[in-house]
Amino acid sequence: MATARLLSDIEVEKIPAVKAVFDDIRATRKSDFVNNFWRGLANDPVSLRRVWEQLKAVMVPESAIDPLTKEMIYIAVSTANGCSYCVHSHTAAARAKGMTDAQHGELVSIIGLAGQTNHLVTAMQIPLDPQFEVT
Repeated sequence: MATARLLSDIEVEKIPAVKAVFDDIRATRKSDFVNNFWRGLANDPVSLRRVWEQLKAVMVPESAIDPLTKEMIYIAVSTANGCSYCVHSHTAAARAKGMTDAQHGELVSIIGLAGQTNHLVTAMQIPLDPQFEVT
């Protein structure tokens, strides 16, 4: 159960600042769908706009990292942070951007391996090799 009320489209229409962000979400994504994350965040219009603008600045423009890889990174970080909602939503986004079952399987294997080795190195408190220092 959500800890924040999820604003309906009728409620959003009555809050110009929220409506403007929702309109931009729809236009940017070329979809009428606005997911529950944004509906919950809409209770705070300032945060809604700030987070949406940050997401747009990182995830939307063409950059050195292609859109599918960005989504796969988001899945990995969301898994590490234990955010089931984000794992699901960004897996759907990655699939929409062409992620195959084979890529997803490999991604999950990498996430699992990284989690395991991260925990082992942390438990053993292994010192960093000087060769890995950024100079």
